[in-house]
Parts: sequence; structure tokens; C-alpha cells
Amino acid sequence: MFVGLVNEYDVRELRTVAVRIAGLAAELASTLREEVTARGDVDTKSTETDVVTAADRAAERLIRDELAELRPNEPVLGEEEGGDTSLSGLRWVVDPIDGTVNYLYGYPWFSVSIAAQVDGVSVAGAVVEPCSGRVWSAALGQGADLDGKPLHVSASERLDLALIGTGFSYDQERRNAQAGAVARLVGEIRDIRRGGVASLDLCAVAAGWLDGYYEYGLKRWDWAAGSLIAQEAGALVRLPESGTDDGLGDEAILCVTPRIADDLATALKRSGATEV
Repeated sequence: MFVGLVNEYDVRELRTVAVRIAGLAAELASTLREEVTARGDVDTKSTETDVVTAADRAAERLIRDELAELRPNEPVLGEEEGGDTSLSGLRWVVDPIDGTVNYLYGYPWFSVSIAAQVDGVSVAGAVVEPCSGRVWSAALGQGADLDGKPLHVSASERLDLALIGTGFSYDQERRNAQAGAVARLVGEIRDIRRGGVASLDLCAVAAGWLDGYYEYGLKRWDWAAGSLIAQEAGALVRLPESGTDDGLGDEAILCVTPRIADDLATALKRSGATEV
């Protein structure tokens, strides 16, 4: 599959497109933030804590318009407008603002995430941070970089000295159960970080800023670009609905530097994280 995907599509060109359009959407998100918060132009989705703003919708519309011009007739799946759910062929997967709660509060840790997938496999992607201007990107088989500098995962060998990222559900009952699992896990690792932005947590593993990251209940647009960036930086990445019989469950994403992968998976099972 790897060779076929690279040969059939110019993954470098797809990466260039993702970087360019994510950059434009990041500029728009930055421009709109004060206006959106001043007007209170905010709605909710699955729960009262799961928010969406006019900027999310505007950024996704910009991305779709740019893709229609640069890559006409290629389907798009986006967080706000939905789209083609087929895994066949090439499809763009878009999260116009990942970390909308952070965006709404002015907390400078959110991103625009765009990936190109072929038959459900990410082959190119970009994650751009509007506040810092940092650009993370990767193409299948071509490595990953941050602002042009190659990325490599950490060389961590001990779980007890590992810094691990995670995230929580918007559903209160599930959040409580996940917090209990974290409380049991934290005694086996160096510490826990929770940034609230899956795409950037995955990029943090790619950069060695985290030694591992796990979460349950993510959507495809949350991980499509970031997981490729981490993988190309040397991380072991286990995606939701992977079909693997590893005991982690269908909803799990696990992204980790290789030498502690087995130990982290075992610790997650022991903590009860796989049961919530």
C-alpha cells in the first residue's frame, strides 16, 4: 500500500497544498477572533461545553473554496460541514479550528489541520498554529518538519520518566471516568499534560515535547494530519478503528515513541483507560 500511494499521487504537491491553505485559514481565524468573541457568535454541538464559532465555519468555507480551486472535484470531509464519508480514493480531511474552546478563551494553543487521505490513509498533511505561526507538515515517506526543520520523536526508554499527553470527552460522565483512569496512570509516568488540541498533541510527540499521547473518542479530522506528522517523525501510531486486537478498543488513538510503546499500552489497560 505504501508504494502504491506514493506512486499514484504526488504527495509532495499534496503537502504543499495543505500547508498553503492551512496558512490562509490560520490568518482568517486570527483576524476573526476578537469579532467573534465580542459578538458572542458561539453555538454548541454535542454538549454545552462543545462549542463552535462563526470563525470555525468561515475557516472551513475558505478551505473548501481554496481546495475547489487548486484541487477541483476532490471530496472534502470537514468538522463543520461534513462531507464525503467514503474511504475510497483521495479525500481531504479538515478541522478548521482544532481547539475551539482554547480559541474562544484566547488561550494560544489551537490550530488549523488539513490532511489528504487516500483510501483512508493520510499521505500528506499540515497543522498550522495561528498564534505562533508555527507550521507542522509531513508527506508519506518524506519525513515531517516544523518550520522546515526535521522532526524526531524522543528517545525515552522508561515509562516512569515519560511525559504523556491525553484529552477528555465532552460528555460529563465519560470525563469523570477518564479522569479516574488518569489518576491511576499518573503514578506510573513522569506526568500528564492536557492541551485540548489533538492535532497539536500529536505534533508534540513528533517533536519530542511529549513522549506519548493517547485519547478516546476522536474524530478523523482530529487526527488525520497530526498522526501522519508523528508517524513520519518516528512515532508508533495506533489509530481508532484500526481493527487490531490489542485490547485498547476501537476508539483509541495511541501515539508514542517506540521504546515505551508496549509499556504505555499495558499501563493504559491497567489504569482502566481502555474501559471508558
